[in-house]
Amino acid sequence: MMDNAGTLAPKPINSRLENYRNKTPSERLDTLAQTVGLSAEDAVILGQPNALPIERANGMIENVVGTFQLPLGIATNFLVNGRDYLVPMAVEEPSVVAAASYMARLAREHGGFETSSTGPIMRAQVQVVGVTDPYGARLKLLAARDRILTEANARDTVLVGLGGGCKDIEVHVFPQSARGPMVVMHLLVDVRDAMGANTVNTMAETVAPTVEELTGGQVRLRILSNLADLRISRARVCIAETTLATKEFSGRRMIEGILEAYELAAIDPYRAATHNKGIMNGIDPVIVATGNDWRAVEAGAHAYAARSGHYTSLSTWEMDTEGNLVGTLEMPMAVGLVGGATKTHPAAQAALKVLQVRSAQELAEVTVAVGLAQNMAALRALATEGIQRGHMALHARNIAIIAGAVGNEVEVVAAELAKAHDVRTDRAKEILVRIRG
Repeated sequence: MMDNAGTLAPKPINSRLENYRNKTPSERLDTLAQTVGLSAEDAVILGQPNALPIERANGMIENVVGTFQLPLGIATNFLVNGRDYLVPMAVEEPSVVAAASYMARLAREHGGFETSSTGPIMRAQVQVVGVTDPYGARLKLLAARDRILTEANARDTVLVGLGGGCKDIEVHVFPQSARGPMVVMHLLVDVRDAMGANTVNTMAETVAPTVEELTGGQVRLRILSNLADLRISRARVCIAETTLATKEFSGRRMIEGILEAYELAAIDPYRAATHNKGIMNGIDPVIVATGNDWRAVEAGAHAYAARSGHYTSLSTWEMDTEGNLVGTLEMPMAVGLVGGATKTHPAAQAALKVLQVRSAQELAEVTVAVGLAQNMAALRALATEGIQRGHMALHARNIAIIAGAVGNEVEVVAAELAKAHDVRTDRAKEILVRIRG
């Protein structure tokens, strides 16, 4: 089936996979393959330990000696803009996939996540030094806007043909610096379904001679900015008080605790750093699993969090007039479906087939929804029993493995460690000795 854009429409799925966590890895893979319609080849790539051949790895980076793997999990239950998604997440930290899946389950009872985004506009910076009239130089560049756009777009006619390309320029003046006055021109480039780094860097280098001619200065840096503040993705979730209630805490108590935890992140950079790290706990694993540049996304996120001059929370949490908890997240999201590891890494390609997104903007929006879900999970735990209860229960499995547990022993040892709230390697070894007789 084709969609309105003429591309292959994804297979409708239900991300609510019952009893998924209790299956074996091979059973989970089989269920995943059947649910999203993966080919046998793609299923093998996701499940095998050597998804990235050493020969291909050697062509991706320098001085290759091997490959490095992370656990790849599937976050379930995600309903975004009325459509179900199964979300691949590559991460080593316990509780991340479980927490995101659980929060998505609560959210789907109220329609899931609503998302939106701006166009995929990236910035390239062209730094000019050696000018004595920086404001005059600025006006010369702005007057030559059409010429600069034409030269930049001549470097990527394919992108222009897809509706992208350099759309505008901005010129920023720094009249005083330790190196004298500086003028910095920004190329604003619609990169379509690419992350866009190579495209905007090439355009910046292309127009550099013209910039020097117009300003009489010397161009130094010609490179993208990872503060992609024109490429914003947003997510919103609304949860009823009754949904948040547990045996120990009322829904109202839960909401009040979340709001108080959020407020501290809004006013205190020490808390905001950890708060935002919790958001990135959800976002980074999706970025890594799909072969995107998680370092670029991290840099943009934290710069955006400090855009007011005060480092603060990326998300907001409020209570609406009906007493529902409302969470929103808005942040830069420079991701792509074409170019880089998204095309060269077989596991990244298979992960994108699981996710079934049709554009970079759709990938960005789903990713931000996962970040909001992860943030909600952390705040919910912090506002009630504390972060360690659930986290240590899952961490107990790691400790059991470190102690030497194998097979079914892992779950037996982990369960006893968690029940006693005593997650230590020496204790795990004692349990192993006892159960082995």
